[in-house]
Amino acid sequence: MAEVRLENVAKAFGSLTVIPDLSLHVPDKSFTVLVGPSGCGKSTLLRLIAGLERPTRGTVRIGGEDVTTKEPSKRGISMVFQSYALYPHMSVARNIDFGLRITGVSKEEREARVAEAARILALEDHLDRKPSELSGGQRQRVAIGRSIVRNPKVFLFDEPLSNLDAALRTQMRVELAELHHSIDSTMIYVTHDQVEAMTLADQIVVMNKGRVEQIGSPMDLYDRPASVFVAGFIGSPKMNLISGKRFGNPEAETVGVRPEDMELTEGQGYEATARVVETLGSDTIAHVRVDELGDLTVRLPGHMRLRDGERLRVTPNPDRLHYFDADDRRMETARA
Repeated sequence: MAEVRLENVAKAFGSLTVIPDLSLHVPDKSFTVLVGPSGCGKSTLLRLIAGLERPTRGTVRIGGEDVTTKEPSKRGISMVFQSYALYPHMSVARNIDFGLRITGVSKEEREARVAEAARILALEDHLDRKPSELSGGQRQRVAIGRSIVRNPKVFLFDEPLSNLDAALRTQMRVELAELHHSIDSTMIYVTHDQVEAMTLADQIVVMNKGRVEQIGSPMDLYDRPASVFVAGFIGSPKMNLISGKRFGNPEAETVGVRPEDMELTEGQGYEATARVVETLGSDTIAHVRVDELGDLTVRLPGHMRLRDGERLRVTPNPDRLHYFDADDRRMETARA
């Protein structure tokens, strides 16, 4: 396996600059997730690593080797796309070993690699089936198996779960995490879904407008977001962001508090009106209006009985507040 480094990489398409100047280190054997909204440059960045695009400026290194001008087939990478791209007339086994046959790997070696990939991905009973006989999750596993048999230095995933329904996405997240543990490889994964990022990653790279907003572990980003953008992007429901002046804090431009850090109180705190109540079983999500602060979201226990229009009092936990300056960057010293 191998670490990946991007050094002052830029990418422009004509007059449109997608990535102005970006440096990134992906540690060896890590599961690094690139996450951000549509158009933030995350898929372009993955394509630069893969060699499907050439940077306008900068250097791409894989395993310490400069691969900036190398073809994708010479980089030691394997890529899994959003589309499964399976051959419908071929069996699962033939789909998995297709790349090996093209490169002249012996039959014995192909069969051994396919058998090992099938064992890892629980496809052993499906090797003789055609893609049309498989579920969406099984088809995605075949696409991943095609990457595994190549023994790449780095696995690249470009939103591989976006075509699956919610239940299958949850199942495949677990399977991808288990796959990473079992083959102990470097994986770089692109998604716009912060839940996928939080549940899969060792390291998350939050991107916005072609730039890196923050790099860290899931809980680093959750507990200490470096900017208003990260604070609003990581976490579900997203963080409440309140004007510092309205909150009574002139030092901070914005004060953030997560929905689970809003507490119900008796006789004190801010008076609120429940606008919409979402009963989810394990949680109750209340969207409330506070005259002094505006519209907020509060996470409550699952069996909390609360009706639309009901009056209640809420208090932000003072030890769990986040402060941001006029440049939307995190502050460490502001206090109400």
